Amino acid sequence: MLPGGAVRRALRAGAGGRYRAMRSWGVIGGLAAAVAAGIYVLWGPIAERKKRRRGLVPGLLNLGNTCFMNSLLQGLSSCPSFIRWLEEFTAQYKAEQNQPSEQQCLSLTLLHLLRALSCQEVTEDDVLDASCLLEVLRIYRWQISTFEEQDAHELFHVLTSSLEDERDRQPRVTHLFDVHSLEQPEITQKQISCRTRGSLPPMSNHWKSQHPFHGRLTSNMVCKHCEHQSPVRYDTFDSLSLSIPAAMWGHPMTLDHCLHHFISSESVKDVVCDNCTKIQAEGTLNGQSVENQKTTFVKQLKLGKLPQCLCIHLQRLSWSNQGTPLKRHEHVQFNEFLIMDIYKYHIPVHKSTQSDLNQKSSEETKPGTKDGLAVKPSDAEQTCGTKSLLMNGACSSSFLMSSGTFPLTAFPECSSPVYLYRLMAVVVHHGDMHSGHFVTYRRSPPSSKNPLSVSNQWLWISDDTVRKASLQEVLSSSAYLLFYERVHSRVQHQSLELRPEE
Repeated sequence: MLPGGAVRRALRAGAGGRYRAMRSWGVIGGLAAAVAAGIYVLWGPIAERKKRRRGLVPGLLNLGNTCFMNSLLQGLSSCPSFIRWLEEFTAQYKAEQNQPSEQQCLSLTLLHLLRALSCQEVTEDDVLDASCLLEVLRIYRWQISTFEEQDAHELFHVLTSSLEDERDRQPRVTHLFDVHSLEQPEITQKQISCRTRGSLPPMSNHWKSQHPFHGRLTSNMVCKHCEHQSPVRYDTFDSLSLSIPAAMWGHPMTLDHCLHHFISSESVKDVVCDNCTKIQAEGTLNGQSVENQKTTFVKQLKLGKLPQCLCIHLQRLSWSNQGTPLKRHEHVQFNEFLIMDIYKYHIPVHKSTQSDLNQKSSEETKPGTKDGLAVKPSDAEQTCGTKSLLMNGACSSSFLMSSGTFPLTAFPECSSPVYLYRLMAVVVHHGDMHSGHFVTYRRSPPSSKNPLSVSNQWLWISDDTVRKASLQEVLSSSAYLLFYERVHSRVQHQSLELRPEE
């Protein structure tokens, strides 16, 4: 309100003075409104941002139809082992004089995005733009359109294969002793000595440069006639693509069913058996030629090398009788924890070694005998426990719906699994085979006070929308991709002593 003197002067000034005063106040008000609008556009509602970002992670901008990329990036950012591997892998670029830019290396671009999504890098934005990933993939000759429906699992293969290509393109310095051993292959490592005072450069280990999703499958074939076993074949994998078997009436479909179906044995007919041919040749007279004996072999897949980060792909594509693609919408039960010991391939023990073990076991008084000798259970049998608690090598969902810690004391049969995995993220596809949308359930990043801990808070993320979710909602989702990370025994026991995060 204006003072009394100002009011009297305004009245004496007449209509012209009042018009000039009102016009001046109008200009000032317009400038103030423009400044306020500029602040809102540049910085947004500051109080609302702080409230929205508390306990959450940044979202990702949808560039057209890029929900497949956004969901995969959110899932990968919840795997700390993968981020640590990227940090170690990109450390080699810091030592180079001509450091490549992020626009040239997939590992640097991916590390920057994943660190920002896991809140390891301070960012002012609530929504990030991941178009830089598509640009760097074009350098690797991957043309991915942002306006067409794409698959998150296919993009996962693109990223892992491109990272392997980047690793293979790196120039490797040949170790001095490697050249020397090639010239004199009979020399042993103990005979090698160094006369220099400086320390030797470390030997490059090819296995250390493998990404944590790298694993190996074993293919084992045994003749049904003579029980001769062919040499074990090893194949690499970066994800386990599991088909969903036909559901049984009254029984829920579980992840164990899919894994057991994956490693189940199958018969392969009309395979030439060298051992049967050899036996047949030994029984003939006068060295007569014998045709190759074809028999039926039993083939079985198992996991020869389990990775640190396990990506499981549930195949939801099926085909109708008319040849049209259909999507399978049934729910596959999965657990927060997953035991993989029963699916691990174990090298068969030789007969001489097995006889020594049986003789040693017979001297010990332990329950359980076979043919009068005490039998020492294998590692898989020790960790799997009884059939009442376990199904196809992994605990049922009703036993493992815990709040972040494995119930070791409640289940002594499962107290020492070697290959125990914890669920880190779930990618879900809504829609049919022609159109749909990808969303992600992932764990919230750990607090800065305890970066090595594992958060029990789950998040639901759909592009730039982020909200909190419960574990029950996560386990009730129709999973398309599952991201597990291996829990080692020491960390597993320590997790029981940690208090759950709020």
